[in-house]
Amino acid sequence: MKTIQISLNSIGKVKSFVNAITQFEYDFDLISGRYVIDAKSIMGIFSLDLSKPIDLAIHTEENLDEIMEVLKPYLVE
Repeated sequence: MKTIQISLNSIGKVKSFVNAITQFEYDFDLISGRYVIDAKSIMGIFSLDLSKPIDLAIHTEENLDEIMEVLKPYLVE
């Protein structure tokens, strides 16, 4: 498992993020404080505070290079 910080501070970013990760069969969780939600759930994402960076847990060790490439636009610098 790998955890990174991402930013989803607009509706467009949330939509494109969900579309990007649904191409992978692995599980992705977003962690914000004590809340953990399925990162492939648009409704779940909108229940979080999107004004701050969110932790993304990637539940795989396979294809991490490919996954990180897809996630580049959302990474917190």
